[in-house]
Formats: sequence, structure tokens, C-alpha cells
Amino acid sequence: MKASSAHDHHHAPNRFAVVPTHARLNADPNYSGKGVTIAFLDSGFYPHADLQEPETRILAYHDLADERPLLSAHDPIETWQWHGTQTSVVAAGNGAHCDGVYRGLAAEAQVVLVKASTQGKITEENIARGIEWVIENRERFNIRVLNISLGGDEDVGHSESRIDQAAEEAISQGIVVVAAAGNSGADDRHSIPPANAPSVITVGGYDDKNDLDPATIDLYHSNYGATADGTVKPKIIAPAMWVAAPILPGTGLYEKAQALSHLLTAPDYELRKLCGEAASIVPVSAQVLSSGAAAIREFLESLLNEQKIIAAHYQHVDGTSFAAPIVASVVAQMLEANPRLTPAAVKNILVSTADRIAHAPVLRQGYGVVDAQQAVSLAKSDTHRWHSIVGGPPRIEKGKVLFFFYGDEAKSVSLAGEFNGWDSNKTSLKKDEHGMWRTAIQAPPAGLYHYKYVVNGEWWLEDPNNGMKAPDGHGGLNSVLVIK
Repeated sequence: MKASSAHDHHHAPNRFAVVPTHARLNADPNYSGKGVTIAFLDSGFYPHADLQEPETRILAYHDLADERPLLSAHDPIETWQWHGTQTSVVAAGNGAHCDGVYRGLAAEAQVVLVKASTQGKITEENIARGIEWVIENRERFNIRVLNISLGGDEDVGHSESRIDQAAEEAISQGIVVVAAAGNSGADDRHSIPPANAPSVITVGGYDDKNDLDPATIDLYHSNYGATADGTVKPKIIAPAMWVAAPILPGTGLYEKAQALSHLLTAPDYELRKLCGEAASIVPVSAQVLSSGAAAIREFLESLLNEQKIIAAHYQHVDGTSFAAPIVASVVAQMLEANPRLTPAAVKNILVSTADRIAHAPVLRQGYGVVDAQQAVSLAKSDTHRWHSIVGGPPRIEKGKVLFFFYGDEAKSVSLAGEFNGWDSNKTSLKKDEHGMWRTAIQAPPAGLYHYKYVVNGEWWLEDPNNGMKAPDGHGGLNSVLVIK
């Protein structure tokens, strides 16, 4: 039996009913990242049909190691190509091989692909050089978003990391940087560069059990906790299980998926003969073959399940490597809705619209589950505000500490913390013409001070602009002000 070629668009039904990302996130169908360029820094790439058809959306490809300077479907397939292919297609693929079923939320975005591996290995130098290359070429390709689903070697202070410094510089130049939190989930395993950089949108994961019922959601084993600088990560969480992604053409898994798809759509009377013809790709024991069509189908279905194959060209994958590009695709939709958004505004909108999983530890989920529809809605409605807002974490000017808060739902905002006896009536914030709430207090003596904002006299919230957090003793987090 001959497997289909890479250009054969035949596909089997969605055998295990894996929920497509747009349905999983209830994303706004009116936005698809059109006019936005997303850069992907990853191990390597293949020019997948979901980015190439009906016309290419790959604006540029750059190999930092100069091992494969041209992106060609005719070159030999290497294992290091699969990860970047999947992350880029998860975010920006148009589902050319599946009638659009598994399209990314940014299915009309253009992409820039930057290969960071050398002989299949990722180095910190190449990650930093890759970010620097994106900065240098941001205007040339109109790069607004950078997705990084890989990381350096260890968690160090961002001032000591070339990767983190490059990421912060990219953000200062107007690029929204999204990074995967990592997948260890251990208490002593925190996010590493660039995910530990203060201004990077670090994405952890959740598992919705492939079910649209919100009651089924649980946490994925993402890296979490305070970094070397004391910044708590992740910022938000996104799907990290049951994510539909392409199978890399030319691989053994690709041939198997093609063969299984043909076999499972064959009529019963041909099934045994076709299994014999495909025996080199899908070996079926004589015992199963002699047991009849039902037993053969049951065995073939078990192979699909084992290999996580969901259609002829797709499988489901897991990891924060795929949660991050999902958030990057939401960011592309936001920027399509409002091109004037700054990276700080994008992050504020994402965290202000996220929903926490009630039964899960706050430290492990940041501000909670990304809400694609609400994030785009707020981005669209705030065109007159976000591009001009100057906020950020608390900062000291002329002996005073300046605080900033933004929230559409706020009718009043006050500041409560260790510096004012946790009295929510002592320090009120005033709203400026851009919708930003502000206040200033006399700088307290050197030390660490926990605080929260009190919104409308009843909601005690940590500061979304300040990554420094600490447990509040009640299952939530306080923000931490550092006075040196």
C-alpha cells in the first residue's frame, strides 16, 4: 500500500473528536491575526502546507547556525524540525490539510521563523542571538509578537542573563514576547530565561480533559513560582493538553498516520487485504486478522490512540511549548483588533480578562485561564486609551512611590499594605483622563512591603503590573514592593 504524498489532502475523520483550539477557547471568529507578523524562535522548521497554502505566509526564515539557510520541503527531514513546525502551526496554521478544522487562532497572520539549534541542540547564545535578530528585523517584517517555546540553562537574575536582557529590549521596542513556562511542575523548578524575564508573558498550562465543560479543567505540570529576581511566574495559563498539531511530513509517524487513515475508511470486505499490503507500516498480527473486521478496526483504533493521531496529518500534543503559541495567537488577534496596543497594554488586558481555576493554587496559574474572546473584545473597545497609557510596576520618583492600576470594572480603587497598616481607607487612587488609576505615597524605609489594591471597596487584588508576589496566607497572593 502506498502512503499519500505530502500534497495529498485526503484526511480521515477526527477519530477521537479532539476539540479544535478555536472551539476550546470560544475565540472570536472575526479575527485571525490578519496584518500581524508573529516571529517564532525554535529548534527548527518545515515549510508546512498550513503556512504555505493557498499562498505562503512565511515572510522570512533565518538559520542562526547557517546549517540550512533555505527552508525547503525537498531537503531531508530532521528530528529538530518538528518542534518549531508544530508551535508555528498551532498558532498560525490555516488547517489546509484538514478543511480548516485545526486552524490556529492567527490563521491569517504572517510568520517569521528563526532556527535556534546547532546540530539539533539549543544554546543560550543562539536564543539570545535569535531575539536580537528579531529586534533588528522587526520593522522590516512588521514583527509584533515573538513566541519562544524553549529556554536557557538555569534561572538567574534577568540582569545577569543575555537572553532576558534581549527579551526586555524586544518588549521596549514594541514586540510582545510570549514564552513557555516549562513542564517540570516541581516546587524547585522555576521558569528559566526568557520565561523568567519580568516583562515577558510567561504561559503555563492547563488540561481541560478534551471537554468543553469548565468543571473538568485542571492544572498541567508547568514550572511555577518565584524566579531568582522574585518575579512570580507563570502569568497566565492556556491549553497544554489535547492540542492539535501537524505531524511532520516524511517521518515514520506520518506514514503510519496516512496508512491508518486509509485503512479505517476502507470497507470491511477489503480491510484484511489492505492490512496485508500495509504490513510494513502498520503490522497487524495474524490472530487479529483472523478475528474479523471488528477486531481489526479495534486494533487500528488502539494504534491511533497510542500514537495520539487524530487525522491523516495531525496528532494531539502536550506541553507549555504549545500553550505559549496559543497565547501568541490570541495576542495577534488583539493586535489585529487594535494595532496601537503596546506590549504593556496587551499584558494588562490578558491578565485582567483571565479567569482563575477556583480549586487550583494561585501560585501555579498566575491570573488564570486565558480568555481569548474577552481579551480581543477589551482590546477592540479601548482604542482611545491603551496606546497612550503609561503605567507599569510601582516606581520611585523624588522620594515617592508611584502606583498604577487599570480596570474597566473599577469605580473606586484604594491601596492597602504593610506601609499603611492594611487600611484600605487611607490611600485612594485617582483616575486620569486615560482611565489609569494613580497614587503616590512617601517612600518607606528600605525593605519588602506586601500590598494589594482594593477595588470598589470589596475586591482585594494583587497588582497585575508587578511580577513580585508572595503568598497572602489565604490561598491568594500579595504584591511585593521592594525599597532598596
